[in-house]
Amino acid sequence: MRNNAARKISTEDVNKRLSLPADIRLPEGYLEKLALSSPPFDKPLSRRLRRVSLSEIGFGKLETYVKLDKLGEGTYATVYKGRSKLTENLVALKEIRLEHEEGAPCTAIREVSLLKDLKHANIVTLHDIIHTERTLTLVFEYLDKDLKQYLDDCGNLINLHNIKLFLYQLLRGLSYCHRRKVLHRDLKPQNLLINEKGELKLADFGLARAKSIPTKTYSNEVVTLWYRPPDILLGSTEYSTQIDMWGVGCIFYEMVTGRPLFPGSTVEEQLHFIFRILGTPTEDTWPGILSNEEFKSYNYPKYYPDPIQKHAARLDSGGANLISKLLQQPPSLH
Repeated sequence: MRNNAARKISTEDVNKRLSLPADIRLPEGYLEKLALSSPPFDKPLSRRLRRVSLSEIGFGKLETYVKLDKLGEGTYATVYKGRSKLTENLVALKEIRLEHEEGAPCTAIREVSLLKDLKHANIVTLHDIIHTERTLTLVFEYLDKDLKQYLDDCGNLINLHNIKLFLYQLLRGLSYCHRRKVLHRDLKPQNLLINEKGELKLADFGLARAKSIPTKTYSNEVVTLWYRPPDILLGSTEYSTQIDMWGVGCIFYEMVTGRPLFPGSTVEEQLHFIFRILGTPTEDTWPGILSNEEFKSYNYPKYYPDPIQKHAARLDSGGANLISKLLQQPPSLH
């Protein structure tokens, strides 16, 4: 005979049956509150009961989260620091405004579709999604600051050991993305988040794309100007993982020196900064460049490559060699 006697329900029982993410746990006292109203169970919850349980806990509900401070605002979204009433943990609430004519912006759809499948220690975790008539709110884990803020707090001088740790974590997160054929396409210090433990995580996948083949045609209107490779600046829409690696090289230099490597305000000026340090490309170094109408229209002087260590005295030979490999022209030759 099957023993139907009541047994004590543990937190682990509930977590397993609700399939909660590993970093979300029920708060102290939650089980006691349910003790009188929840019958004991000794078999997996049915799909219907699981839906009811999740509803009770509050996932997918705006009232589960309390807004604390506004962290930033963009064209489509506002980001708040918040707190979960369920876990008492801090969260980041990315509130995306929905236009009735257009629905959710494509950047939001893209970010959700990619992040739900990207689970890695160096990629920001998407905890929850809340859809209302006027907004789509993405609930992320909260990290204390971004790399730009970290640089500012350090007086633009990061300890070399920390630079190595951050660079390693950045490359580790990108490697995970690239193995899954995902390009970030918008790498910059503001999109690299850091917590108090020194863990660095990739964030803001609004411009990211899942790629199918290395030469698939995409829009060239991606990546903040300072971190954009020259072939994209010159109008190329055929690129692969190298678009991200160029950004890594620029960020690495910025961590070492405390200043951006190529701080152009226009496409023409951006290319000028690049060529002045890396050398003006020729038909020998960049086959087909002399046929590029945009390149010809700018009529750049003939610059020769300048050793990167001349601009970054803190770099040893190994670091300089790494930056040179990350910043090759054209990036598609990596």
